[in-house]
Amino acid sequence: MPAAFSLNMNAYNRFFNRLAESLPSDLVSRVRRKSDSVFQQPGHGDFDRWLEAVHNMPDIKPESMDFSSDAVTASGKISQEDKENICSSLKQLHPWRKGPFDIFGVHIDAEWKSSLKWARIKDKISSLTGRKVLDVGSGNGYYGYRMLAGGAEFVLGLDPTLLFAAQFLALNKYFDSSRNFVLPLGIDDFPMDSEAFNTVFSMGVLYHRRDALKHLNSLAGNLCPGGEIVLETLIIDSQEDAVFAPQGRYAKMRNVWNLASPSVIMRWLENAGLKNVSMIDKTPTTSQEQRKTDWMRFESLNDFLNPQDKSKTIEGHQAPIRAAFIGSK
Repeated sequence: MPAAFSLNMNAYNRFFNRLAESLPSDLVSRVRRKSDSVFQQPGHGDFDRWLEAVHNMPDIKPESMDFSSDAVTASGKISQEDKENICSSLKQLHPWRKGPFDIFGVHIDAEWKSSLKWARIKDKISSLTGRKVLDVGSGNGYYGYRMLAGGAEFVLGLDPTLLFAAQFLALNKYFDSSRNFVLPLGIDDFPMDSEAFNTVFSMGVLYHRRDALKHLNSLAGNLCPGGEIVLETLIIDSQEDAVFAPQGRYAKMRNVWNLASPSVIMRWLENAGLKNVSMIDKTPTTSQEQRKTDWMRFESLNDFLNPQDKSKTIEGHQAPIRAAFIGSK
């Protein structure tokens, strides 16, 4: 492991010990082996620098933590010097896509107000109490902490973007959770049929997958009988069956392979073996939810839309509308 990662090994080991108590041993061994391999040879030139930023953050224990508020919070009395050190280190992990967080008074105002999405769906999904949760495309772990507040037994977050893993390690330096952990892996690093999780989340991933049906089958295959999938994705806002494969970019994104109407997505979920499929939310994305901030200084939603007609992307397509679906196995 990189030297700077050693300080994070305690929570990492405790998390895998927890997994070993709840999941099949062959699955835990496979995931641990793959995760260790990535951390040992990350293949990203900035990863050691990011870990060094985490390493340089002061070792302080929070007096209290709050995973149920919009801003996931660690609080306590600290010196101004320590606060500035924390802020400087966290800003070295730019850009912050998901949040908000409040770390000893340092407010991480991320690009996405992820609290808004969580508020839209949290009361429309099955209770997470006592559930083993897989969060595919977890980002830096924001939703995982919110899921713990909802009663989840543990949350296994998967995201192959190493920056998000580094952000999680920075946050978890203070949250010190052995029940929520972001591993630098994707769903392709999992077997397709573990049937090990009570709830499987996939939010903001489907349209980035070349083979949408394979992705849904992977989600369903990791769901235990009676479990629930929560799928959130960009859609085509149409009452008809429709699938749109952008030629070139969509909202300046290069890797959007297909958008589908709600009826098509629900049929895909049913074809993956799910029942009781329904759409629980449909919301246009606005600049109140996704925008440029001091913690994400690159282009954001307003730069992706037609300046003369905000109902269209810069390429002339329908502006982003997101929907959430549930289905049980």
